Amino acid sequence: MAKQFGVTLRALRFYEDKGLLMPKREGSARLYTQRDKARLKLVLLGRRVGFSLRDVKQMIDLYEPGGDNARQHRVVLERSERQMKRLQRQRDAIDAAIAELGEMIRDLRARV
Repeated sequence: MAKQFGVTLRALRFYEDKGLLMPKREGSARLYTQRDKARLKLVLLGRRVGFSLRDVKQMIDLYEPGGDNARQHRVVLERSERQMKRLQRQRDAIDAAIAELGEMIRDLRARV
């Protein structure tokens, strides 16, 4: 599973300790189910877009097998929209910093 998802064994154990993954045990071996794989995929996606592990766990834990999961969908949508705004503000700040740095570099090149 670590190789399949490009994570370390330590990361898998960490996610397990946080309650994000719940593999079955056979001796010292961990056996990951399709559910664990789906959860890990969501954890990694959530981390890539900037969600905390706590947020990811809360959103994943709202899933109800056999239900319509409307509550989960609403919560994920609301948090995703907030995260999108946060990321856009960060991008704007980075774009401004890049523009300032570019201007400084141009000025310095002109002086050299």
